Amino acid sequence: MDLNTTWFILIAVLLTGYAILDGFDLGVGVLHLFTREAHDRQMNMKAIGPVWDGNEVWLLTGGGALFAAFPVVYATAFSGFYLAFMLLLFALIFRAVSLEFSEQIDHRLWHRIWDWAFGLGSLLPAVLYGAAVGNVLRGMPVAADGSLQASFLSLLNPYAILIGLLSLVLFVMHGAAYMAFKTEGEFQKRMVRWVTGTWVLVVVLYFIATLATYFVSPFLFEGVLSLPLFWVFFILLLAGIIAVPVFARCGQPLRAFLASSMMIASMIGLAGVSLFPRMLPSSIDLAYSLTIYNASSTPRTLTVMLVIALIGVPIVLAYTIYIYRIFKGKTVLTDEGY
Repeated sequence: MDLNTTWFILIAVLLTGYAILDGFDLGVGVLHLFTREAHDRQMNMKAIGPVWDGNEVWLLTGGGALFAAFPVVYATAFSGFYLAFMLLLFALIFRAVSLEFSEQIDHRLWHRIWDWAFGLGSLLPAVLYGAAVGNVLRGMPVAADGSLQASFLSLLNPYAILIGLLSLVLFVMHGAAYMAFKTEGEFQKRMVRWVTGTWVLVVVLYFIATLATYFVSPFLFEGVLSLPLFWVFFILLLAGIIAVPVFARCGQPLRAFLASSMMIASMIGLAGVSLFPRMLPSSIDLAYSLTIYNASSTPRTLTVMLVIALIGVPIVLAYTIYIYRIFKGKTVLTDEGY
């Protein structure tokens, strides 16, 4: 395994960590749009209040790692997704502000404004993340010189929208599993129903997305069946798909949440195995694709940054574990916090 492959795996791990951790609180935010009672809306915010900002650190770390290891991919992707990323940024800002401002004034209209900001600020990123992944899997118009000419509307193609819907429903299922774990009583029962209901949609959409990928991006299937890692992720995905509704209905929400996490990790793993060594396939000509070799930093930069990553990533991991241990247990409404 060379440095380039090591960095590809490291970035995949960081983005997987982000998808699992921030995925559930984005899902809770989307569920917030369908929550009627003020008590239940407070429960949603209280459940993710201590951890949501720490979850987003994984995205920042993954973006920083991409910039350090594969600056050409970073520059090309951000130039192509510029408007989409700005829209994503504004959504995340409003989402964060809503968590801090919602309880500052005790007025019904004030609460409703920030409830909608929280919900829509969670829904939009959930869709945009999936749409971005869909465009990468589909291939982007990367020219021979590495430039990318793509309009915002071209990013909203049917395949990208399909993957965006898949990520939205997947995160809602993941968020419902988290809330089922963090709550009790009637609220927990409703979350279990959300888990099982959205699970059906996830399975259907993933099946449709897989068929669509075969026709849209056949190059992703070339040689993957001979790769042992592909079968590892495939088996883990099947196990997660089976386990989520079983554990949810058997009153084991934590295991359902872990199974949901395994589904997300396996889906990202399958996408990564299919893309490797490409990072940004070209829809013009696959020979123009940006790979881990033609778009990477120098070997010295990769080495130095790997040393820094080996120090920094364990710190981020330790912080995450510590926070979740501190705030373990069921969510209880108090006068403190959100």
